Amino acid sequence: MKFLQLFLALTILISLHEFGHFWFAKRFGTRVDKFYLFFDFLFPFAGIMNFAIFKKKIGDTEYGIGWFPFGGYVQIAGMVDEQMDKTIIDSPPQPWELRSKPAWQRLLVMMGGIIVNLILGFFIYIMILFVWGKETIPVNKLQYGIAVDSTAYKMGLRNGDKLVSVDGEEIKSLNRVTITVIMNKAKTIEVTRDGAPVTIAVTDDNISRILKNLKKSPFISPRMLAIVDSAKQGSEAQKIGLKKNDQLIAVNETPITFYDELRGEFLKNSGKEISISVLRNADTLKMNAKLDSAGALGYFPQRKQFYPIETQSFSFLGSISQGMKDGFENIVMQVKQFVVIFTVKDAYQQVGGFKTMYDQMPEEWDWHDFWAFTGMLSLILAFMNFLPIPMLDGGYIMFILFEMITGKKVSDKVVYYANNVGLVIILALMIFANTDFLRN
Repeated sequence: MKFLQLFLALTILISLHEFGHFWFAKRFGTRVDKFYLFFDFLFPFAGIMNFAIFKKKIGDTEYGIGWFPFGGYVQIAGMVDEQMDKTIIDSPPQPWELRSKPAWQRLLVMMGGIIVNLILGFFIYIMILFVWGKETIPVNKLQYGIAVDSTAYKMGLRNGDKLVSVDGEEIKSLNRVTITVIMNKAKTIEVTRDGAPVTIAVTDDNISRILKNLKKSPFISPRMLAIVDSAKQGSEAQKIGLKKNDQLIAVNETPITFYDELRGEFLKNSGKEISISVLRNADTLKMNAKLDSAGALGYFPQRKQFYPIETQSFSFLGSISQGMKDGFENIVMQVKQFVVIFTVKDAYQQVGGFKTMYDQMPEEWDWHDFWAFTGMLSLILAFMNFLPIPMLDGGYIMFILFEMITGKKVSDKVVYYANNVGLVIILALMIFANTDFLRN
């Protein structure tokens, strides 16, 4: 299910991105030689393993489905790229070629994919809000405050703290805390502890550690009681008879109340025999169990009742307003993310690729989560493609804008060789991003 959802999202986004280029090219009388779902070659090498599962020529355009299952592409006549026959560059532009079109038309052709991704991203955000509303976890509804991971603990946060603000700005939703701290490079987190205000300093090193551990640990989460939801099949928890709604209240006679306290005691006794006290209805039961080497008993804790999710509903007009706001916020976050990557120590090490996206997908098909991911990714693709790197749309846009400002067209040869350099850069970045599992 994870793979299918990611595959479908990427297929939709890349195909519609290419359709944006296709539509503008056709609109301006430019010949489009190919429009393919997936690649009919070994991407990104256009001359290797060339064959299609299906193809049909309609007019000047060959429509097809390639064998390499990744996105798709459009081949526009006279578009100078790294896969173009270099000999064509030396010939005069033909009326049907992109090279012969006015700068403003070429600009719109190259902007087409970005425009479609922007429109699609905003549309998805709007429809999600209209259909499902917006879910938040209000911090003032966290009955037992927050639970913290090791990174948060080292910073000075403690289990049971109640969040107040970040850099003096009130925090209303738990969903926003971690991303606000990272993207805004926060300096302080304000909490109340045992009724007294406490200010926690945040350094760039703290942010670096949060980023490093975020794929493994949530930084902060709602604090919850140690109540059983279900025992894993074949686990020690199942063998000793733990049942739904059992509450663990002691480990080796040490009283515990919360799940974080339980995990602490379990980790102390990893791989050992322990005794646990369990409250079942009005009875207290004693059980003996052996923890595995990771300090786990093999049960799922009850979470839902400690995650006070509130859903805000929107009218259609309200969803348009909020959807546009959320979409623009997503784009701003992409800009801030670049700042973090280049200014926070080792932040670049946390750049992820397809595996990171795969891990974000739900294990069961969920249309809300699928469209939320697709909408977010659509805006990310729009932003990434706007970067002024040769071979990306932004590289072409950069050259065309230079021409429009100076009145001097960048030669086709310069664009051709720049795209070859850009291809190397993009492939290197893709390899780096998709080997994040080795770095982490």
